[in-house]
Amino acid sequence: MQTIKFVYWQDDNMFLGYLEENPDYMTQGETLDELKENLKDIYKELTSGVIPSVRKVSELEVV
Repeated sequence: MQTIKFVYWQDDNMFLGYLEENPDYMTQGETLDELKENLKDIYKELTSGVIPSVRKVSELEVV
């Protein structure tokens, strides 16, 4: 099983969030569990190649 980090917050009665590595693709849910399911769907779409030109976040080591 793989785990990925996500960022979320509650705005009024909705939970909003995005995958940490893909902040351009936000989603929402009425509950935190619904938000997590929607984030899983986005992850599947992003990793399947269906969405072209996906921006990613990475780390660069500098000295």
